[in-house]
Amino acid sequence: MESFKTLQDSISQALVSTTRSSTRISGADIPFQRSLTPQVGTALDAQNARLLQLAQRLLENAAASSDAVGPTLPDVDAVDANWRGVVDVIDSLLEKADTSLDEYTGVVKRLSPGADQAAANVKLRPSIGVTPKHIPKPQLKFEHLPKNNETSAFLPLLTKKPHARIPLAECLKTFEDSRGREQYPHPYQAEIEAYDYPASMYEQSDPQPYQPYQTTSATFVDTPEALAAMLAELKTAKEIAIDLEHHDNRSYIGIVSLMQISTRDKDWIIDTLKPWRRRLECLNEVFADPSIVKVLHGAFMDIIWLQRDLGLYIVGLFDTFHAARSLGYTGASLAFLLQKFVNFTAQKQYQLADWRIRPLSPELLEYARADTHFLLFIKDNMRNELVERSDFNDPTNNKVRDVLEKSKECALQRYEHPMYDFDLGQGGNGWHKQMMKTPVQFTPQQFAVFRAVHQWRDKLARIEDESPLFIMPNHAILSIGRAMPEDKAALFTVVQHVSHILRAHADELVPVITRAKATGMHGPDLNVTMQKVANMRDAEREQKLQKTLQSDATPSKPVQPVSSPVIPQAAIPLTYGQPKLRATMSQFWGSLWSNSSADQRRSMSALDVNLALPLPPLTAEIFTDDKAAAEPSPTQEKPTYIPKDERPAEDERTDIFVVKQLGGRKRKHASSPTIPALDPMQDDEIMLEGEDDPEALRKKEKAARKAAKKAKKEQGRAAALEYGDGDAFDYANAPSVLHAQDAERRERKGNGKKDRKGKKAGFNPYEKMKDVPKGLPRSQKERAGKSKTFSS
Repeated sequence: MESFKTLQDSISQALVSTTRSSTRISGADIPFQRSLTPQVGTALDAQNARLLQLAQRLLENAAASSDAVGPTLPDVDAVDANWRGVVDVIDSLLEKADTSLDEYTGVVKRLSPGADQAAANVKLRPSIGVTPKHIPKPQLKFEHLPKNNETSAFLPLLTKKPHARIPLAECLKTFEDSRGREQYPHPYQAEIEAYDYPASMYEQSDPQPYQPYQTTSATFVDTPEALAAMLAELKTAKEIAIDLEHHDNRSYIGIVSLMQISTRDKDWIIDTLKPWRRRLECLNEVFADPSIVKVLHGAFMDIIWLQRDLGLYIVGLFDTFHAARSLGYTGASLAFLLQKFVNFTAQKQYQLADWRIRPLSPELLEYARADTHFLLFIKDNMRNELVERSDFNDPTNNKVRDVLEKSKECALQRYEHPMYDFDLGQGGNGWHKQMMKTPVQFTPQQFAVFRAVHQWRDKLARIEDESPLFIMPNHAILSIGRAMPEDKAALFTVVQHVSHILRAHADELVPVITRAKATGMHGPDLNVTMQKVANMRDAEREQKLQKTLQSDATPSKPVQPVSSPVIPQAAIPLTYGQPKLRATMSQFWGSLWSNSSADQRRSMSALDVNLALPLPPLTAEIFTDDKAAAEPSPTQEKPTYIPKDERPAEDERTDIFVVKQLGGRKRKHASSPTIPALDPMQDDEIMLEGEDDPEALRKKEKAARKAAKKAKKEQGRAAALEYGDGDAFDYANAPSVLHAQDAERRERKGNGKKDRKGKKAGFNPYEKMKDVPKGLPRSQKERAGKSKTFSS
């Protein structure tokens, strides 16, 4: 400990002295000193080179013990250009120091071999987070090496075809697809399309319990002898569950690294990275057997991977993913189904593990085994729910049939070699998908550089048999297209995290960028190219829609429902033009269906029943009755004109009356003269008395008030006309306007409260100021129990 302290002090003193010296030198005018004394410039350059060499060595040593990649510092300018890489190395060192201090202080406990004798014998296994950086590629040891530059059609890997309806030789005849490329058909297309699922798929039954997970284990198959023994047992099963583990980070097209198969009683884990992996084609004796149901979850990619790597095809697929979607579950993942039906929590962090590692850790083996161990039990529960919620008489509500049809469509997929489309970027490995996800605006030059770099990465990945993302991530290609670096140093600055493959081929990439930048000045525009792709896809959708409409317009045969042992069904012999479905006469519309309307009927299938009532042209002939039309209709006399003076007097009483007026106040009204009641047997109207109508009373009162007001105005006008004949005004005895309030105040004091209320006070501009809380006067004192502080 003392030696370390001494070393630390000496290093600190050296760093402090070096920092002080560099600070003093930087404070001087260095360019002037260089021009004045050339020896000073030479000495400074030598010290700079020495410091850069020391820094480079420190970064390399630090990067060797961390996950970061140490940058290169060839000159002083490289320090600023690669400063982010220096920061990454320092951050990784600080994180490791933090972890070491936590372990030393006891915040994080580390497993000690001496703490537990049993733990001493446990061999440390690589986990997901700590995996070897460099694993030998297992595909290099395969008997049939993968070919990444295939441009022809994918030839199925089958050497024989078990359970065949059509011989293998007839299935290998090529055809031309919609893009004009030659392709081989699906070898088991006829078998899958003609497959009839067993009767148990349409019946409800108690789910068969699975074997205890803790007390059972899986059998690892890594030899041809173990494969033969497993195949013999699988042939006796009626249902099997299948799952795959795939790796695509260090391979261009990917590798099937593991296969799991489970029956009701046993689990197997097959190593598919063995050099003799093509011998697994013998599993087609089980996978293509129509008497065995194969249960997979999310088999969309599994079907492709089995064809591409192992030459395996599945007949009789039941996909629990489509079942979960059809039943409307909130989740459709395998982890969700395990939690729902088994209450088992899957460790999904192992899904992204590197499945090339051999030997596999117990955690990875248990995770792989759990994917198929419970799958048959889950399938039983979902099948029962599908049958319960299906109506076998209604094809639109037959969930069992829908799931089985989607499973068949999934099994009919074909693998095709990945072709690179430079112009439009189509395909799974094209650039169009990336541009759709990233809203960028490139100039023609930038777009040309982007496409050129993307194509260069794809070519290099095919040659090196690496994933394109491992060589260079997608965001790095976008950055290169935006910056268009002109040399290798600028390229490394733009990419930031440089893989060892990109570093080794950087000299090849820089000329590619330069040529694309030169040719891109007159190249295609990004928006024009994207619009061209969009138009092409719209045309394809329109073509598919036209084909669908044409197929729907052709007369279809009566639909045969899916056979079910629980509910036997016969064909539905319904046709659209059958006379029993519609009457020839309507009691409401009359004769609807004439011979002329027969050509307006649409051709419909047996199950396409139209519930809308098509109306014929509404002419007078439709509403006539045949019997009534035969009888002569009585003639009507024409109306004669009668002058107004000769017309009989009309009754002015209205035929609208109010039985009872709701709401309003009850009022007492004076008795009004009674109106003689009408005889309801002779007259058509009933008159109500006016005293029961409050609206009429209000109108009368309003009219009376108006009349009184009018009379008062008339009196005022008459008095004004007679003004000259009255007595003269006595100004001497009239009260003064200045003392009008005093006189009124004296008058109010002399009268009582009743008289004061009746008189109106004069105008007082300060009246509103009195309406405030009043304080306690000086003469008053507070008494216990009563406050006089404020009075309202």
